Amino acid sequence: MIQALCVFCGSKTGILSVHEEAARELGRELAKHEIRLVYGGGNIGLMGVIADEVLAHSGKVTGVIPEALTNRELAHTGVDDMRIVDSMHTRKATMAQLADAFVALPGGIGTFEELFEILTWKQLGIHHKPVALLNVSGYYDPLLSLMDRAVAEGFLSSHNRELLWVETTVRSLMARLLAWKSPEQGAEDGDDEALEELT
Repeated sequence: MIQALCVFCGSKTGILSVHEEAARELGRELAKHEIRLVYGGGNIGLMGVIADEVLAHSGKVTGVIPEALTNRELAHTGVDDMRIVDSMHTRKATMAQLADAFVALPGGIGTFEELFEILTWKQLGIHHKPVALLNVSGYYDPLLSLMDRAVAEGFLSSHNRELLWVETTVRSLMARLLAWKSPEQGAEDGDDEALEELT
């Protein structure tokens, strides 16, 4: 059962309104299902949009932000549970610990990095939580094509490629998250190729 969802997303909203709309819809769904939002703590970009929407619908939000970024990313003053940490490494580790699942919305380099780090941890069996992309309007199609090429050229196993859930709508994403059950005995998600694929 998922009680807290970590959302990785941009500190910008992008030029297409569909991305902001998806963030708002996901925020409403989290509040509706009483799933806590765990996110980067900012009040700008898609980060601010989803946090505002959860809060507007009486949902719960935990923000995690490094002290050095509290001004740059404008820490959200409306979030009661704001964790100010000492580094980006601590930020990501804290979000990973607090969340039961992870979803990446559209974003830039920081979002890509967060997504792939948490996916790598899943590949290695460090955690067994869902990792998903909300591929709004085909935003992540080129990234998925690159992953498919990595499979085709022998750098990524098909098993590990399938560890990343991909959904194109908030509705389908939520249905999949709500249906998920944690492994009873913590079976390994990674395979024998996991370590080789890090190099």
